[in-house]
Amino acid sequence: MRMIISIVVLTLMFSNPALAADYQKGLDAFYKEDFATALNEFRPLAEQGNASAQDVLGWMYQEGLGTPKDYKLALKWFRLAADQDNAGAQHNLAGMYARGFGIATDHKLALKWNKRAAEKGNADAQNNVGWAYVQGQGTPKDYKIAFKWYSLAAEQGHAMAQVTLGSLYQKGQGTEQNDKIAINWFKRSAKQGVASAQFELGSMYDNGRGTLQDYKLAFKWYSRGADQGYALAQTNLGVLHYNGKGTPKDYVRAHMWWTIAVAQGIEATKKYLQIAGDKMSSSQITEAQKLAREWMQKHGK
Repeated sequence: MRMIISIVVLTLMFSNPALAADYQKGLDAFYKEDFATALNEFRPLAEQGNASAQDVLGWMYQEGLGTPKDYKLALKWFRLAADQDNAGAQHNLAGMYARGFGIATDHKLALKWNKRAAEKGNADAQNNVGWAYVQGQGTPKDYKIAFKWYSLAAEQGHAMAQVTLGSLYQKGQGTEQNDKIAINWFKRSAKQGVASAQFELGSMYDNGRGTLQDYKLAFKWYSRGADQGYALAQTNLGVLHYNGKGTPKDYVRAHMWWTIAVAQGIEATKKYLQIAGDKMSSSQITEAQKLAREWMQKHGK
């Protein structure tokens, strides 16, 4: 819902108080998830050329909020708003091109529109521009340019940009290698709940990179990532349980987490299951498998 909210708060000043009131009614209905009412309020404003209303209307058609999904109409409204220099609509239009929603996938056009939004300070677009330069989508790979855009988004609090910026510092891509700065960005992202950042932060504490080695903090952050279903965090959490680092030694918990990680496709973790199995009784293995099944059922894995 974060993206939706970031769109609808982009209100404009209305010279006509009646139009401002209609727009506010639309916002109020949207926040209450009364999407049919919101649609009825935003559509007339969009037809009168209001870019903010056009952007929200495009989003509602894209997501099927108060109306069946209609990518063609979503494109129409995003384009109209984007042509009026609405940054949110430019970012959303880029997303349509990137994913091929209602139109052929075109990474060059996706990058074009993301850049226009990014230049206006849209953090989601800045993150996407960074991603394009890292992946070489619609442009040659360029880590220095990627670093620039990720930095701008990360400074605005964009959680995914923060974890990627941390990785660039960690690997020395597009900037000088610096583990201390890397761990700072991992922390900021991890505190916002990003599972990959929680894993990376746990790994930094586990290995003493950019900070003193601290198995208890490694255990804390691996646990948070593992609880969100991040398989690499589950694997490393199992290692801490197995070795009794940062937590009492517990073969059952280790086996449980490794079973879950393997079920999510981490084939390399199978060797840990075999090692643990050699030290466990059949009843312990049965208990670990039971705990793993219960966890996966609870979390839909």
